[in-house]
Amino acid sequence: MDKKDLIWGIHSIEEALEKGVTFFKVLVTKENKNPKINNLLGEFKKLRIPVQKVPAEKLNRLIGKNHQGIIAYVSPVEFYELSELVQKFFEEGKEPLILVLDGVSDVRNFGAIVRTAVCMAVDAILIPNKGSALINSDAVKTSSGGIFKVPLCRSDNLFLAIKYLSNSGFTVIAASEKGTTSLTETDFSGPVAIVMGDEGKGVSESIIKKANFLVRIPMSKEFDSLNVSVATGIMLYESYVQRKGLRK
Repeated sequence: MDKKDLIWGIHSIEEALEKGVTFFKVLVTKENKNPKINNLLGEFKKLRIPVQKVPAEKLNRLIGKNHQGIIAYVSPVEFYELSELVQKFFEEGKEPLILVLDGVSDVRNFGAIVRTAVCMAVDAILIPNKGSALINSDAVKTSSGGIFKVPLCRSDNLFLAIKYLSNSGFTVIAASEKGTTSLTETDFSGPVAIVMGDEGKGVSESIIKKANFLVRIPMSKEFDSLNVSVATGIMLYESYVQRKGLRK
């Protein structure tokens, strides 16, 4: 973790809030009883910035002991409201493609995915507030700056966000090695939300149940898994070819 991605101490964080700095998340000590920090927590709640209560030792490991009980992760990008973005896309006459990352926590994988998403004409990326890769300078580097070229949204409850997309007319396509539909047999036309899970647990069961299609990527029987950024690239390439009418 690069310290330039962090702001710590009550006064420094107050100043950052006043200047409109975007935060990705905030860590506060479990033992906190400081009224000034509690006031800050109220502001974070209004701004829907995730707050995590952790032992003081974790803050000590990040920047030493001069943190006053609070550390904030700075985000290099602004976050968009999913509903506002979807409404904007529809008003513009788009049939949007939204990529949903369910628990992709490795920043290198995240950055590579964002880079591919930009190349494959993804209209927005949706991530959960908890369990996602940090949006920091490493994410900027690994995305080759792509993180500034595609809108990012985040949600406190990814299942409800998927439900909203489904109710708004999106076809929800979840990738899974257990999928019953082959990637090449899947229709990616119209408004689509492609859901990719982390390499360990995959897509959450609740989201799988909400998906219109559970899709598998055909591959050799010699091996049965792919790196999540590679798998996402394959999914997005197929969607791009179909949506652009490139397959004869």
